[in-house]
Formats: sequence, C-alpha cells, structure tokens
Amino acid sequence: MTASIPPQQNTFQRLEKLGEGTYATVYKGRNRQTGEMVALKEIHIDSEEGTPSTAIREISLMKELSHENILSLYDIIHSENKLMLVFEYMDKDLKKYMDTRGNQLDYTTIKDFMHQLLLGVAFCHQNRILHRDLKPQNLLINTKGQLKLADFGLARAFGIPVNTFSHEVVTLWYRAPDVLLGSRTYNTSIDIWSAGCIMAEMSMGHPLFPGSTNEDQLQKIFRLMGTPSEHSWPGISQLPGYKPDLPVYATQELSLLFPRMNNLGLDLLNRMLQLRPEMRISATDALHHPWFSDLPQLRYQMRQRQQRQQ
Repeated sequence: MTASIPPQQNTFQRLEKLGEGTYATVYKGRNRQTGEMVALKEIHIDSEEGTPSTAIREISLMKELSHENILSLYDIIHSENKLMLVFEYMDKDLKKYMDTRGNQLDYTTIKDFMHQLLLGVAFCHQNRILHRDLKPQNLLINTKGQLKLADFGLARAFGIPVNTFSHEVVTLWYRAPDVLLGSRTYNTSIDIWSAGCIMAEMSMGHPLFPGSTNEDQLQKIFRLMGTPSEHSWPGISQLPGYKPDLPVYATQELSLLFPRMNNLGLDLLNRMLQLRPEMRISATDALHHPWFSDLPQLRYQMRQRQQRQQ
C-alpha cells in the first residue's frame, strides 16, 4: 500500500461527519469509481509540528495488521496540510449498537462479539502489538454482525525486554489496576482487563467500573474484586501509585452482579479481571475457554432465525 498523490483525493466523496477526535475528523465517504462506502479519517497537519506521532503510529501498525476482526486501512492520501486515511466503512460502534438495543444484548450476541473481540486481540498480541485503548467506542460493527478493532492511535509495538510505557493510556473505565497504580512495565494483560470490562458491560447494559478519577476508579475495582495486599499481589507496594492506607474491601461474588451469566461465563470473566496482571488469562487461552464451546451451534441457530424472518 503506497501513499497516494493528492489528485486521488477526488476519488472519494465526503458525506456526513461521523465523529471528531483530538487530532482527526472522521467522515462517511463514497468511492466515486466503485460506489463503495468508506470511512475517511482526516488528520490535520500543523505546518510547524508536522504529522502527529499518533497518526504515524496508527498508519504503520494498521498497514501490517490484516485480519477479519481488525478494521482495514485501504489507502493513504497525503496532501500539504492534510493526511487522509481511507478505512472500510462500518455501521456503528459497540456503544451505539448497545444503545439501539436498549442496552439489552442477548446471550448469543454477547458470546459472538466477545469471541470476535478476542480473535482481534489475539492477532494483535501474536504480532507483538498492544492496542491499549479497548473500549466499546473503538469496536466497530457492520450489518453482517462482524466486530472489528479500530482506533490504533494509542497502540504500541512491544518488544523484549518490556519497555516502560506511559501509564496515561486506556480510557479510565477500562484501565487495568496495574496501570492505574502507575506501573510502566505492562504487557498484553492490559488489553485483557479492558476486554473483561467490555464483556461485563455487554452483560450488564452499563459500564462495570465507571470511575470519575484515578482514585475513584481503583476504589470501584477493589470494592468488587477485593483490596490487594503484598500477600495477594507481591510487589504492589513498589508501584508509584500505591498507598498503604487503601480502604480494605472483601472480594464480592461476581454471580450476584451477573445473574444471567452461567458458571463458565463467570469463570472466563474472573480470569480476565484478575488484579495481578500475570494472573490474567491470555487472549489465545480465552478463545479456547469452554464458555465458547457451544458458539458454533448458537451461531447456526441465529442464522436459521434470521433466514426465517427474511
């Protein structure tokens, strides 16, 4: 995939605005030649600052990631004061998808989306990439029910030894406790924590840990998962954000919060939401968890129902 010369900008017709971020605006677009719908991410380039590093990072990572559960980057069009990324078009993000269904997703959909999410995450991790900002707004869904990871602006390629990364990543509600406590040597486990929070949110219909500040976020996590100690999490007292006077909470039973979830689902959720990063299940192991064993059958039944309705 090569950066195109500006005249190619005319290939794409800009339609309505879909969203605006800190460094980019996203529009729905149409390829004038093929009629195909696309998403156009326009990144404004400051003449003095140059192209934002987040944009360069996103481009270089997304060009390498080709997977059915990761958003495809079709083209890059570079002009003097603008960089336009042409992505495949998706209908809505998971947050909007849940909203349109009154935040009541059925059991099969939750399992299906979770499996697709973990397939995308596992592929990233196999390619030594951390997403670092998994949240419902960054998971896109099309009319076929495919879920794809998007927005790799915060993603990082990671190597060995583990680099010290900034802990100012991941939207607060989906941020792992080790990151909240200031750990800078995190790895793939931070994406697993976020995935666990998303699984919980799809089941509950609202965020699991909607904290307002770093401290509030930690309190909400500990209130449910129990307050860790040096005994349960060796080395925790060495983390920059650790305070010895943390309120002590006992671990709560997840089944009380998730009455609709069976024991296998609760087990998987519990394995993702481990306070100690090294105790969290990997994406590959999560995909082989027995909770997913009936998914092929459930998907078949879902397709049968859809065909009957047509």
